[in-house]
Amino acid sequence: MRMAAHATGARLREPSELAAARAGDEGAFTRLVGPHRAELHAHCYRMLGSVHDSEDALQEAMLRAWRGVARFQARSSLRSWLYTIATHTCLDQIARRPKRVLPVDYGPPTDPHVAPTEPVESVWLEPYPDELLGLDDGDTAPAARYEQREAVELAFIAALQHLAPNQRAVLITREVLGFSAKETAEMLDTTVASVNSALQRARAAVEERVPDRSQQETLRQLGDEDLSELVSRYVDAWERCDVEAFASMLSEDATFTMPPLRNWYQGRDGIRTWASLTCLSGAWRWRTVGARANGQPALGYYAWDDEDQAYLPFALNVLTLRGREISDVTAFIVRSTEATDAEAYVRFPEQAADARRLAGAFGRFVLPERLS
Repeated sequence: MRMAAHATGARLREPSELAAARAGDEGAFTRLVGPHRAELHAHCYRMLGSVHDSEDALQEAMLRAWRGVARFQARSSLRSWLYTIATHTCLDQIARRPKRVLPVDYGPPTDPHVAPTEPVESVWLEPYPDELLGLDDGDTAPAARYEQREAVELAFIAALQHLAPNQRAVLITREVLGFSAKETAEMLDTTVASVNSALQRARAAVEERVPDRSQQETLRQLGDEDLSELVSRYVDAWERCDVEAFASMLSEDATFTMPPLRNWYQGRDGIRTWASLTCLSGAWRWRTVGARANGQPALGYYAWDDEDQAYLPFALNVLTLRGREISDVTAFIVRSTEATDAEAYVRFPEQAADARRLAGAFGRFVLPERLS
């Protein structure tokens, strides 16, 4: 009963807050849009594939909303009005910058006997701190096709980036947010027929790129206890530099990618060979801290630094599971790419941290700055 009364009270207060915001009360505007900020941020992330870009887009969208609130006549809901502004802001950003992808969509796999040496800037997807930004379980709306956590999974976000911008906006608006075809058409200044056509094409394209089973389905089937045991074995293999134990946990066609490096490795045997020559050769010591990213299990990796006499952040590894095997590891490395010598990337754990990547992959996830 208290929840119902609270919801009713919120509805009753909104008109006065709206009137105050229209009159130029910034505090009233902040209170009005505040409850929508987290979901709008997630929306911008789905559109753009980057938390950094999403923060810029959300800030711009809020500025546009503040400038336009005096003209908002409440013919539509405040939520749909804000989503309209955020979507168009993202579409403007998409027109100005390169597509965000993962290394597997950027080029062919690297020979496992060749160490990674090729950093590429500003084209990669970024990890999304779902727990930090308050995503709850369940659908984003009653009519939504995707659960909230499904709709930030790496495979889904990567698939979205391959859609034409209007198809991306339609798919997210209809199947993640649960808006009707008519509402979506109004938001995007198009027709219902165009929305339905774009949705059909977008669905087909996304289904070609995402696994048959979402990570949320996989994790539910696996269960918390088995997941914890699996992750513990994975961590133990890394901390002991046990290549065989690590490789045994991978699917036969697994991938291992390391943005900002373009190099990636494919197949259990290929990854085993690469790991034995590089990260699990015994040249470096590792420690990990558990996290959640993109609705998936993740691990903050720390490499021992002799000068600091501490383990320092190296990468945030997001794990994708297929049953009880690991099908993909995406290691978002936080070290600097300023070096021009290829050997620097062969010995990447010895490079200094990159401040922006460190903030994005460790700071946003509230992971420790170092481990003793």
